[in-house]
Amino acid sequence: MQRTQFNSRLGMILATVGSAVGLGNIWRFPSTTGDNGGSAFILVYILCTIILGIPALLGELMIGRYGNSNAISSYAKAGRGKAWGSIGIMGMICAIVILGFYSVVAGWCIYYLFLSAFNDIPTESEAIQETFHTLTASPLMVSIITIGVQLITFSVIARGVQKGIEQASKIMMPILFLLMILLIGASLSLEGAEDGLLFLFKPDFSKLTQDVLFEALGQSAFSLSIGCACICTYGSYFKKDVSLISSATQIAFCDCAIAIMAGMIIFPAAFAVGVRPDAGAHLIFLTLPSVFQKAFPAGISNIVGALFFLLLAIAAITSTISLHEIGSAYLSNRLKTTRAKAAGIVTSVCVLISILSAYSMSDHPFGFFDDTLFENCDTLTSSILMPLGILLTSIVVGWRMPREAIHEELSCYGRHKILPILFEFYIFLMRFFVPSCIIIIMLNQYHII
Repeated sequence: MQRTQFNSRLGMILATVGSAVGLGNIWRFPSTTGDNGGSAFILVYILCTIILGIPALLGELMIGRYGNSNAISSYAKAGRGKAWGSIGIMGMICAIVILGFYSVVAGWCIYYLFLSAFNDIPTESEAIQETFHTLTASPLMVSIITIGVQLITFSVIARGVQKGIEQASKIMMPILFLLMILLIGASLSLEGAEDGLLFLFKPDFSKLTQDVLFEALGQSAFSLSIGCACICTYGSYFKKDVSLISSATQIAFCDCAIAIMAGMIIFPAAFAVGVRPDAGAHLIFLTLPSVFQKAFPAGISNIVGALFFLLLAIAAITSTISLHEIGSAYLSNRLKTTRAKAAGIVTSVCVLISILSAYSMSDHPFGFFDDTLFENCDTLTSSILMPLGILLTSIVVGWRMPREAIHEELSCYGRHKILPILFEFYIFLMRFFVPSCIIIIMLNQYHII
C-alpha cells in the first residue's frame, strides 16, 4: 500500500526541522553553553553534530523510508526480524511520555507569554521566583493550559501528513525564524551586547575539559530528536527521489543555527544587565523575564518578553506534533481506524500524563526516587530511552540492515553516486563510532566516568 508522503521538499524539511527543533535548542542549549564556557563548547558541539548527530539522524531517516511504514514495522523490516520492532515500541513509549511532561513546559511558556503581554512580570528576582512558584503550585491552571496545547497538537495530527503536519510546519517554522531575527536585533541593540557576542563567538580553549566534550556529545545527539522514533516516522513520508544525505545535513544545520541564534538572543541581553551566563536551566523562567524588564524600556520589554515566550511556545508545539505523530501513525495503521480516532487515543493518554506531571510539581509533590513524577519522566526519556534508542538504531543500521538497502537509500536509489570509501566510512561510524559515543554519554550520565 502506498504510504502518504510529504507533498513538497520545503514542507518535508520544515516539518523535520520542526521535529528536531524544540525547547532543547532555545532552553537547554544556551544554559549548557553558559555552563561550559561559551564558544569553545559551541565549536565542539558543531564537530560532534557532524560526526555523531548527522550519521545517527541519517540512520533513523533511512530506516523510516526503507520500512515505508510506522516505526515499529520499519524497525522490524530493517532489522530483519519482528523482535527489532521493539525499538519502535520503545520509541513510541518514549515519545508519548515526553509529550506528556513536555506539554507542561509548553504550558508554562504560554502562561509567561500572557504575563509578558499584560505587563505582569516583576523585575525583582525574589518576586520572579514567587511568580514561578505560584505557577507550579497551581496544577489545575497548568493542566488547563496544557490540555489546550494537546488539543492544538491533536487538531494538526487529525488533519493528516500533508494538510496537517506539512501545512502547520510551513506556517510555524517561518514565524519561528522571523521571531528569532526580530529578537536578535532587539538584543544586539542593547549597550554591552558585544560582551555577549564575544562570549558566544570568541573561543577560550582553556575551558575545554572532558566534561565539556561529554556535554557536547549529549547535546548533539539529543537536540536532533533522535532515539524516540520521531525522525524514523517522518522518514517514512520521504519520497524516493529525496536525498537523505542532503536532508540530514540541512536538518542538522538548521538545528545548530537555531540553537546559536537562541544564544544570540539570550546572552547579549544577559550581559547587558550583568546576569551570569551560567545561570543554568532556570535562565528561561527565573532569569530572562527580569533581564528583559531591566534591559528594555517600559512597554518595549513587554513586547520583547511576549515575543520570546511566543517563540518558545511555537518551538514546543512543532515538537509536540512530531512526538504525537508516532503513536497516531502506528494506531491508525494497527487498528485500521481513522487518524482522528487514533490521535484521540494518544491525546487522552498524554493528557493524563500531563495532568499527573503538573500535579507532581505542586505543593504536594509525588514521584519516585525522591524526584517528582515530572522529573521521573524527564530522566526516563533523556537518560534511558533516548540513548538506548540511538544505540539500538546504530546497531540495526550497522549490523542488521541489508548493505544493498543502505546503499540504495544513501544513493537515492541510484540517482547519486556514493564513493565506496565514503560508504564504508558510514558503515564504520554506525557499527563502532556512534555506539561507542552513546555508551560514553550514558556512562557519564550515570557518573560512572
